[in-house]
Amino acid sequence: MNDRRIQMHIDLDNLARHGFCVVARVLDGETVSSVASACAAARNDGDDATRQRNERLYAMRNLLRLVPAVRELAASAAVRRIVEPVLGPAARVVRGLLFDKTPEANWKVAYHQDLSIAVRERRDVAGYGPWSEKAGVEHVQPPRDVLERMLTVRLNFDDCDATNGPLLVLPGSYAHGVLSPAEVARWRRDVTPRRVHGPPRRRAAHAAAAPARVVAGGVAASPPGRPPRVRRRRLG
Repeated sequence: MNDRRIQMHIDLDNLARHGFCVVARVLDGETVSSVASACAAARNDGDDATRQRNERLYAMRNLLRLVPAVRELAASAAVRRIVEPVLGPAARVVRGLLFDKTPEANWKVAYHQDLSIAVRERRDVAGYGPWSEKAGVEHVQPPRDVLERMLTVRLNFDDCDATNGPLLVLPGSYAHGVLSPAEVARWRRDVTPRRVHGPPRRRAAHAAAAPARVVAGGVAASPPGRPPRVRRRRLG
């Protein structure tokens, strides 16, 4: 237990400096299997929340509503141990997403910032905007101070290494607020991206200090026999 606490402290230092950290062995195999099965069993309820290819689910929004097991996982001690040292005990989960890269659904994501948050209903408030709707849920770009009080937690349900499409992060970009396309291009030119994945053969969590860091998603060069499932949950 003491060794784990020391490692968490080192990771939090990295989180503050670079905008992300990696925590190994967050979930046990039984939890992964249970939650993955619950996600696979979920059905599209007509609000365009799921994406399938060849009858296989590869993406899902609105996980907190569609899959109760995900909300339970967000409240579990394993996840709260990552969240509370950063945001405090009052932090709560606000959105859940699922991505499952397979040989049939294997895609690349360009460098970008995640600047929108999911909200219960639209209310026109100064500083909030533009608005959008995703799978029946209102989303809005909030002021910078709201984004700075949020944390993204990405849980890998399978082993993830440099070959199977890990998250790419431009270290330190999160601390510079909302960047223009020209500023993102400059960051790409001047900063070496980091591939974010856990140690070999260890399911890991990636925690990001704020959604505003510049990230990209790689294509899996050779997806393993057991395709990588990547759960990404945003808490704030």
